[in-house]
Amino acid sequence: MNRKTKILLVDDDYYFGGVVKKQLEAKGYDVVLCFDGEIAWKRFQKEDFDIILLDVMMPKKDGFTLAQEIRRKNGLIPILFITSRKLDEDRLEGFRQGGDDYITKPFSMAELEARIRVFLKRTLPRQHDNKNEFKLGKLTFSAEYLHVKDANGTIIGAITPREVQLIRYFKDNANQILKREEILLNVWGKDGFFSGRSMDVFITRMRKHFKADPQIQLETLHNVGFRLNIPEEAGPGEAADTE
Repeated sequence: MNRKTKILLVDDDYYFGGVVKKQLEAKGYDVVLCFDGEIAWKRFQKEDFDIILLDVMMPKKDGFTLAQEIRRKNGLIPILFITSRKLDEDRLEGFRQGGDDYITKPFSMAELEARIRVFLKRTLPRQHDNKNEFKLGKLTFSAEYLHVKDANGTIIGAITPREVQLIRYFKDNANQILKREEILLNVWGKDGFFSGRSMDVFITRMRKHFKADPQIQLETLHNVGFRLNIPEEAGPGEAADTE
């Protein structure tokens, strides 16, 4: 029998956390609820989880700090911030600290569960794949170890699970015009203002990685989208998955 998907839910609101835990458990999930960041960090180090649902404002250790610590230990596990804070700066800070998505209270349980399913579908099949890496031009991206190597095999930077998805999508559609909404729907699963802001953050990170191979050029097409320009000889050949 397959084990239940295990969720770490961290929220200092006892009533809200209890309601979310109860409803997710009714859907078949195994939910561990913690009311502060320090307790959650201890549980995370001792147990295996499939996804993290994380509030921002909490006693002892806030959500951003906890996300940083989780990311240093596990780069693959999805982190979904659930919070009442609605400022753009908070959302972007969440993405910078390793979050994969951001949902503001109040929200429907149907929306929360839908987002959970999206992330589990993308991450669970790959967590035990030791050959999950791909090449783009002279660069090699590892979806397991979450790093980038140059042509000499030297690690030149770290990447997040979301970056892996985004870079894969650009690689698979190299030398083609990609509209912003198309990228958002295929990588984020939704086309919205805050998803677009998140994408801009990750596009900036991508450009930094690509500087190690001048042949890779990410072109911005004003009011349209982007195009990843790579030499044809580095397309179907060099850019093929090594999975």
